[in-house]
Amino acid sequence: MTDSSTLRTTGVVGLAREEWFLGISIATSLVFLAFPEQIFNRLSEPFWYTVIFLWLFAVVLGSALSVVRHADHLAEQLQEPYGTLILTLAITSIEVMAISAVMLHGENNPTLARDTLFAVVMIILNGMVGLSLLFGAWRRRDQQHNLHGANAYLGVIVPLATLSLVMPTFLAGPDGPHPSAPRQMFLGIASIGLYGIFLLLQAGRHHRYFAEETNPDDSNHYQLHVVAVRHHRPVWHHAALLLAFMGPVAFLVEQLALPIDYVIETLHAPAALGGVVMAVLVATPEAISAVRASIADHLQRAINIFLGSVLSTIGLTVPAMLAISHLFGHPVTLGLQGPDLVMFILTLAVSIITFSSGRTNLMQGAVHLMLFVTYALLITQQ
Repeated sequence: MTDSSTLRTTGVVGLAREEWFLGISIATSLVFLAFPEQIFNRLSEPFWYTVIFLWLFAVVLGSALSVVRHADHLAEQLQEPYGTLILTLAITSIEVMAISAVMLHGENNPTLARDTLFAVVMIILNGMVGLSLLFGAWRRRDQQHNLHGANAYLGVIVPLATLSLVMPTFLAGPDGPHPSAPRQMFLGIASIGLYGIFLLLQAGRHHRYFAEETNPDDSNHYQLHVVAVRHHRPVWHHAALLLAFMGPVAFLVEQLALPIDYVIETLHAPAALGGVVMAVLVATPEAISAVRASIADHLQRAINIFLGSVLSTIGLTVPAMLAISHLFGHPVTLGLQGPDLVMFILTLAVSIITFSSGRTNLMQGAVHLMLFVTYALLITQQ
C-alpha cells in the first residue's frame, strides 16, 4: 500500500471515529421512517413512552451538540463574529423546525411559540448567563468584555422582546389574544429588519465591537495556534458536516413532536411543558459552549453566544412562527401573562445592569441563577 493510500485510509478511519454519532442519527431516522405506526401506537404504555421520548431527545440533542462542535471549529477558523453567527443561526434553525413540528401536529397549541420563546430567554439570560459568569469568576475576581458589543445586543433585544412578548398582552386583536394580521405583519417586518441591520453592523464596519479587547498581535497568534493544533481540516469540511448533522435533526424533531403532543393533549400536562422541552433542546448546546468560553476567560465569546442566541431567537423565530400561523391557519398567542410577564421584564432589567459596566463578577452570576431557579419553581406550580 502506498503512502498516499495509507494516509487516505487513516483519514477515513479518523473521520469515522470523530463523526460516529452521525451514523446513530441516520440509523434512528431510518428506524422511525420505516416503522412509525409500530413505534407510536404504543405511547400509552409508560415504559415504552419513556424509551421513545428519551431516545429521540438524546439523538436530537446529540446531533445539535455535533452542530455546535463544527460551528465552534468554524468560529476559530473564521474568527469572531462570523463563527458565533453561524452557531446561532444553526441553533435557531433547529428551534424553528422543532416549534413548527409541534405546532403543525395534533391539536393547535396557540401558546407554544410564546412559551418556547419565554423559556429560551429564561434559560439563556438567567441559567446560561448565571453559570457562565459564576464559573468564569470562580478563579478570577472579575472578567472583562467589550461594552460596545453588549450594548449593541441589548439595544436590539430589549425593543424586539418587548414588542413580541409584552406589547401583545395589552393589544388583543379582534379574535381575542391573538394579534391581528396587520400587527403580525408589522412585527414580522420589524423583527427581520432590525435583525438584518444588526447583522450588517456585526459583520461590517463595527465587527470590532464583538471581539475581545486584547492585543491584536497576541490575539492573532492565539487564533493561529489554535487553528494549527486543533483544526487541520478545511472550512468546507466542517461546513459540510454541520449540514449533514442538520439533516436528521429536521426529520427527528418532527417525530419528537408526537410524544410531546401526547403528554399535553392526552395526559393534560401544562401547555408550557412543550415550550420548555423545545427550549432545553436548543439552549443546551449553546450553554455548553458559552460556559466553556467563560471558563477559558473568553467572556466576549460567551456573550456573543448567549446574547446572539436570544437576539436570533426573537428576531428570526417570531417572524417564522407568524408566517406559519398565517399559512396553516394556526393562531398564535404571544403576550405573556401574570408572573411570567414580571419575570420577563425583571430579567431584561437585570441583564441591562449586568452588562452595563464592561466587567462581570461572581455576584452577578449568582443573581441570574437565582432568577433561573425562581422561573423553574414557577413552572412547577402551573
